[in-house]
Amino acid sequence: MIEVSGLTKVYGSITAVRDLSFRVEKGEIIGFLGPNGAGKSTTMRILTGFTPATSGVAKVAGYHIEDHPIEVKRRVGYMPENVPAYGEMLVSAFLRYVAAVKGVPRGDVGREVGRAMERCGLGDMANRVVRNLSKGYRQRLGLAQALIGNPPVLILDEPTAGLDPKQIIDIRQLIKSLAPEHTVLLSTHILPEVTMVCERVIIINRGQIAAQDTMHNLTGGDSESLEVEALGVSDTITPRLKAIGDVTKVETLGGGRYRVVSPRGKDVRGAIVQALSGSECSLVGIQRKGRTLEDVFVEAVAADRGGVE
Repeated sequence: MIEVSGLTKVYGSITAVRDLSFRVEKGEIIGFLGPNGAGKSTTMRILTGFTPATSGVAKVAGYHIEDHPIEVKRRVGYMPENVPAYGEMLVSAFLRYVAAVKGVPRGDVGREVGRAMERCGLGDMANRVVRNLSKGYRQRLGLAQALIGNPPVLILDEPTAGLDPKQIIDIRQLIKSLAPEHTVLLSTHILPEVTMVCERVIIINRGQIAAQDTMHNLTGGDSESLEVEALGVSDTITPRLKAIGDVTKVETLGGGRYRVVSPRGKDVRGAIVQALSGSECSLVGIQRKGRTLEDVFVEAVAADRGGVE
């Protein structure tokens, strides 16, 4: 549904996005991550037709953004970080206005607005003035306006920014429910949110892709690791750990600590206890050390920082 190839955006002497290429397939929820100034918002503005690319190709639902900007806008629902809404309007009136701007047939406006409000939990807020909404309901309103017209592609920029934990859970569940009908590109700084919602992650840094893969592969794939602490001589402990049948790798971390890697689903803790029982060494503790998305993110962007947002 989204195809980006060699996308570049230059502002004067600053290159915000450089030779960016990726695909988002139908029904996917993709986490679009990067530090401040990495080029995330620039990329999303290009994909939504708000700003042109300097070079490269970007397509949404098969339409080239540069050649068919109106067709692209009809197929994209965009929720920017700061939800644009007229504070003096009623919630229902604002959504009717959005429906009119998006070209929803007049006879379908009421049904479409009702569908979006119901989907986003805004039924009780229909006659509430927008400026009187809480932060959580303003975010729901932002999602509702993006859903008006039932676009196949949704681009969401920080949809849970500033929300309390209960509101975050509600919005997260709502986003997950969108996948069967919509392709979602989700930009956020809340990494646990990406872990809970997204199937695949794209990390950019200085306008270039630093990492992209499924959550499964990025966080260890088919392997899992344990951190083992033991007393004794390393030259004795390491061979014993390596000799365990399902252990594929052993790393010495220093200070009597070792990283033991095994296939995911293979519990080697009992074998470690047996291997390190004896007079020459003594097991102190075993702790699971799964690789998190935060670890992946830090590794991907630690080498360099800069750019513009």
